[in-house]
Amino acid sequence: MLMEYIPVLIFIGVGLALAIFFTLCSVYLGPRRPSRVKSEPFECGNPSEGLRKERFSIKFYVIAVLFIIFDIEVVFFFPWATIYREMSRSVGWLKFFGFIEMGVFLSVLALALFYAWKKGALEWD
Repeated sequence: MLMEYIPVLIFIGVGLALAIFFTLCSVYLGPRRPSRVKSEPFECGNPSEGLRKERFSIKFYVIAVLFIIFDIEVVFFFPWATIYREMSRSVGWLKFFGFIEMGVFLSVLALALFYAWKKGALEWD
């Protein structure tokens, strides 16, 4: 049984070895010529304007968190989609159990999105 994990362990070992190798190569072989221009922060092709005096709006963070939450919830569709055909071949009420469960899940998801929309969490000022 443990023999089945050996290819996975080899794959992880090779990945770690390559990551360490490339990191060490960049540290020891890379050029080091620091300058004032290279030390400045770089923001999307524009020169830095220094420290920001204003804070980001809380709406920015709320939209980011909502995106992550809905993105993670969509991941639950994949296992359901892979076994849906098997569930539809079941007998009796089990035939519709997976469909009803996904309907409840989608309803809760839609209700949460509707609530966030009505509260104004998706409005960008």
